[in-house]
Amino acid sequence: MQPSSKYSVSILGLILALIISCEPDKPKLPDNLLNGRTTAIFNPDKSYGTVTDIDGNVYKTIQIGNQTWMAENLRVTHYRNGDEIPNIKDSAEWAIQTQGAYCNFKNTEDLDTIATYGRLYNWYVTQDSRNIAPEGWHVANYADWGTLIDYLGGGTIASKHLEEAGTLHWLSPNNADNSSGFTALPGSWRLCRYYPIQFGLYGAFWTSSLYSDISAPFLFLTNWNDNNVYAGINYKVNGYSIRCIKE
Repeated sequence: MQPSSKYSVSILGLILALIISCEPDKPKLPDNLLNGRTTAIFNPDKSYGTVTDIDGNVYKTIQIGNQTWMAENLRVTHYRNGDEIPNIKDSAEWAIQTQGAYCNFKNTEDLDTIATYGRLYNWYVTQDSRNIAPEGWHVANYADWGTLIDYLGGGTIASKHLEEAGTLHWLSPNNADNSSGFTALPGSWRLCRYYPIQFGLYGAFWTSSLYSDISAPFLFLTNWNDNNVYAGINYKVNGYSIRCIKE
C-alpha cells in the first residue's frame, strides 16, 4: 500500500524539523561598545567593506590594487580562539614582556579614543599561533606593506595617499589626500616604557616579519607635509598599531 501524498509531506516535514533542531547554535558575537564611535574621516569617494573580529569589532575595509586592507587600526583584546591578550598597564612590566600584550595609549579608557586610534600591541602578538587577526586575514608582513607602498608610487610619496586628510587627527600642516582610502591615523606608540607626548605626530605599524632575536621591522608615517613612508627596525616590546590584510 502506497502512503498518501499528504502523509509523505508530513514525514518529510518531521525529518526537516529534526535536522534543523540538531544544527549547532551559531555563536553570538558580543555587543561591542566601540562600534560606531570612530571619528576617523574616511574617503567619501571610496567604497568600503567590513570585517568583524572575535570581540565583535566591526572594521571598514578597503581594496587597494590587488590587496584588501583594514581601513582602521586593530582594537581586538582576544586571540581568534577566544583567549585574552594581556592588557599590560604598568610600564616596568610592559618593558620586560616576551609574550603578546596590548595597551591603550597612556592607558586611556575613553571609548571614542580607542575606537578611533585602535590599541597598541607589542610585536609578539603577531607571532602567536592563536592568531590576532580575524578569520581569513593576517597581520601585514613587510612584503605586504612593500606591495602597497609600490602601488601608491613608492616610499617618497605613498604617505600622502595613505594618511587621513585634514587636521582633525593629524597635527597641522598635513597635505595628505587619503586617495587610497587607507585612512592611516597618528595612533602614536609606546617605546619600551614610555609614550610620546601626544597623538597627531606619528602613526607606527608593526609588520609580522622578523629581523633578530630582539627586533622586528615596522613602518611609520608623520605629518609636516612629509610624504615619506619610513621603514625601521625596533625592539619587539615596543607598542605600535596593527593593520591586517585579507588572505
